[in-house]
Amino acid sequence: MNLFADIRALVVESLTALADEGALPRGLETQGVAVEPPRDAGHGDMATNAAMVLAKPAGMPPRAIADLLAKKLIDDGRVLSAEVAGPGFLNLRLAPSVWQGLVGAVLADGTDYGRSAMGKGVKVNVEYVSANPTGPLHVGHTRGAVFGDALASLLAFAGYDVTREYYINDGGAQVDVLARSVYMRYQEAHDLSVDWPEGSYPGDYLIPVGEALKDKVGDAYLEEPESVWLAPVREFATDAMMDLIRSDLAALGVKMDVFYSEKSLYGTGRIEAALEALKERGLIYRGTLEPPKGKTPEDWEPREQVLFRSTAHGDDVDRPVMKSDGAWTYFAPDIAYHYDKISRGFDALIDVFGADHGGYVKRMKAAVSALSDGRVPVDIKLCQLVRLFKNGEPFKMSKRAGNFVTLRDVVEQVGPDVTRFVMLTRKNDAPLDFDFDKVLEQSRENPVFYVQYANARIMSVIRKAEEAGIDASAAPDLSLLTHEAEMKVAKQLAEWPRLVEIAARTNEPHRVAFYLNELAGDFHALWNRGNDDASLRFVQDDVRASQAKLALARAVSVVISAGLAILGVKPAQEMR
Repeated sequence: MNLFADIRALVVESLTALADEGALPRGLETQGVAVEPPRDAGHGDMATNAAMVLAKPAGMPPRAIADLLAKKLIDDGRVLSAEVAGPGFLNLRLAPSVWQGLVGAVLADGTDYGRSAMGKGVKVNVEYVSANPTGPLHVGHTRGAVFGDALASLLAFAGYDVTREYYINDGGAQVDVLARSVYMRYQEAHDLSVDWPEGSYPGDYLIPVGEALKDKVGDAYLEEPESVWLAPVREFATDAMMDLIRSDLAALGVKMDVFYSEKSLYGTGRIEAALEALKERGLIYRGTLEPPKGKTPEDWEPREQVLFRSTAHGDDVDRPVMKSDGAWTYFAPDIAYHYDKISRGFDALIDVFGADHGGYVKRMKAAVSALSDGRVPVDIKLCQLVRLFKNGEPFKMSKRAGNFVTLRDVVEQVGPDVTRFVMLTRKNDAPLDFDFDKVLEQSRENPVFYVQYANARIMSVIRKAEEAGIDASAAPDLSLLTHEAEMKVAKQLAEWPRLVEIAARTNEPHRVAFYLNELAGDFHALWNRGNDDASLRFVQDDVRASQAKLALARAVSVVISAGLAILGVKPAQEMR
């Protein structure tokens, strides 16, 4: 059930009826007609812009259309009043029975309440995390992992066919550095002394990898030149790091559908095929780029290169795909990778990048646009930095990683549920402060606690009711829910299906966390009013009244549970 969609359908039906009666022209386009909450809740329950949207095509003043529509709408038993405001907005108040019935609909649908068919099975690839396989995931990866995973769940809830994907960056020079670092740990496992060169990976996490390599090959590589051991050690080290990364993701509750290797693009003709597809479109040429103003990017050379005409698809400058020495640029395999996604039949792509990849957005969008002839959209979401604090001070070091805080450090400190929720309390492109002390605080200012406490309170009062011999799951008489504070909670529940579609349409899962905080606030306010007004308490002497109030509480729990499931968080049954 989506009450806002139902009332919009009523508005459209009423407009059609007015056209049939000759009061409005026939064939008016109603796509722009919306039904939303009014800016000021005092103006009503819902507002529609129908008269404003249709005034010009109908050749009528908007207030005249609004007056006609108002008279038609109040013929429906769900609409208590319809008042014209301003230049032609129409504010609606709905009958109490609508909100009472909504509570029953929530309980009937369970955690499927709010699930949408909006996506129509469109195939979406969400690529996130995609960290270099050179060490454990750090706190920046944590934010991208949580954001991408919650976004994938949100889209699935909204009716999209979602694939979660991790791009393994195992084709660059960094994996050679990893292999040499593991080899040094392998030497140490044989009690040899080593000197760590600048740029290597000296973190303790490679100690067990070096020992595992020793267990596998013994001393076979100790006297051999790098040309002998580099390739097998690189493969061994990459596999070990990916096992570590999968374990880190599992600790956070993240499970990927696909792990795609960058290395699989090299020597297989896939890069060449992607660039040939661009060449056939007249988008690959040899040329020399103008020197950039300001900071010189890594892929600029003051000589002729093979270039992608990305300016033809919205980029600021054309981009090199092959260096003058014949080596691929970093961009070339990324083009091939996205060409592969398009070839796999995805209708839309979403890439979740770190904030340091902002300069990559336009070129990647240009490549996808060119490769798909504009058919496949790509939305690139940038996750800003996470600033960690503990005991009022910045928290920066991890012995395990050497120079950064790992995902495991965060999860072990506060748990996966708190980690995930907090990472979604800010929009992805806004910096996030993560204070280890505050996120565990039991206070109104801590949104994790505030939402979980609401669900725990509901579970507690249900247990209390059952101890008193009240069947909390019995079919309730919802007409007994009449107080304005109870209606406010029901009205907030009505927002959930609409919120899901807005969040999915904008690819913004943080909206779910914000909504849950608002719903929890309305529930806590109702609970607290029961301290002064005994008639608002959930357990009454009158069993029928108790069951109606408990039904409202259960409906809140249903929506909290559904929302938390999208965020990948388990609802609390009790607070300790």
